Amino acid sequence: MKIFSTLSGKKEQFVPQSDEVTMYVCGVTPYSDAHIGHAMSYIIFDVIRRYIRFSGYKLKFIQNVTDVDDKIIDRANKKGIPAIELAEQYSDSFMADMDALNVVRADFYPRATGEIDKIIEMVQGLVNNGYAYEVNGSVYFRVTKVSDYGKLAHRTLDSMMAGARIEIEQDKEHPMDFTLWKASKPGEPSWTSPWGEGRPGWHIECSAMSLKYLGDTIDIHGGGSDLIFPHHENEIVQSECFTGKKPFAKYWMHNGLLQFGGDKMSKSLGNLITIKDALQKYNVDTIRIFILNSHYRSPLKYSLEAFQAAESAADRLRRTVEREDNANNTNKLDPQPYRKLFIEAMDDDFNTPQALAALFDLARAINQAADAGTDISEAKNTLAELAQNVLGLKLASISYEQNPEIQKLIQERQTFREERNWKEADDVRQKLADLGVAVEDTPTGVKITPLKKK
Repeated sequence: MKIFSTLSGKKEQFVPQSDEVTMYVCGVTPYSDAHIGHAMSYIIFDVIRRYIRFSGYKLKFIQNVTDVDDKIIDRANKKGIPAIELAEQYSDSFMADMDALNVVRADFYPRATGEIDKIIEMVQGLVNNGYAYEVNGSVYFRVTKVSDYGKLAHRTLDSMMAGARIEIEQDKEHPMDFTLWKASKPGEPSWTSPWGEGRPGWHIECSAMSLKYLGDTIDIHGGGSDLIFPHHENEIVQSECFTGKKPFAKYWMHNGLLQFGGDKMSKSLGNLITIKDALQKYNVDTIRIFILNSHYRSPLKYSLEAFQAAESAADRLRRTVEREDNANNTNKLDPQPYRKLFIEAMDDDFNTPQALAALFDLARAINQAADAGTDISEAKNTLAELAQNVLGLKLASISYEQNPEIQKLIQERQTFREERNWKEADDVRQKLADLGVAVEDTPTGVKITPLKKK
């Protein structure tokens, strides 16, 4: 298995430190509903985790929740509720979204507010060894003390300074010094520290959680490519300077960003589609295939056409695994060549587009073999195993009770019938048939059943 590491800028042979792979992926800041840009990142890392386990490794996976932050505080103040209540509300919403997307839960989701002791320990340690300094209740990291600062972004301190949006603060020794501990303002959540009342800076929480739950060095650290600088860059220097051990993380993995009309999809830009909205229009397999059809390091452009293609692709796989086996035939379709292609693709830096291509080739072979009367049972099992266990597809028929579009059409047809508008009612019946639902009017009422799959 080879993984492209942002740190080295090349594909590297995957050699974990022990028989248990350690992996940390940056989580959400819960101040509003998660969007499909978040879904992209977490589905990608879900598939990576699934494949590592599929390949025979044990895996310990941690993902944080940033439950204290300027955006949370601002939104909570506007709503007139405590910041922790807002964070809890949207944390629960996020977990529900991940469950709906069939994302396997992390081993633990530590929260910034629950790790204050470890954060203070780290900040104090960095102050003690001269890598950090306190001014007016805030503590800053001294970037000029680290010779290799910028190694993840492959940039010098001067070039990073030229390209960054730097808030000039008179308290700081250098404009690029970053906050480890933030002195509190009136009305903000705060904790007692050696430097007075305050709260953690953004970057320090991830280092503290990774060190506490996974150890001083880890195998894989992941997140969106927008986190390379400054977040992950700062994680590296504060972690390595605190522990004195390198590397903090051996493989740095970053997914490309979801683009909407040329810009990345983000809460701050307001050009987002929430996961809940997406799930009202598309089932989970459609969303996952839309995302996995692009290599994880590439940007992905949102489009209705791409979602429609993913929807058709998901339906093709589902219908294939629902084919009858022809088990009485001694001729059997051998799925191993397709399984080999799938594994080769995933071993090559988790190339999901090629892995999906192998599955669709297998599906085509299954359908051709089934039409010829060949036993397809083993091939179907292989298709289901790889699609479900590795790519996280459900390949399950969606009942009309679970499908909001079908429910809406059923109600529309009923309204047309009550208005004695028979033509429109028949048109809606055909739309339902196209979606795989049969509608029959009986003396006892309307009977709704799934159409038999061919």
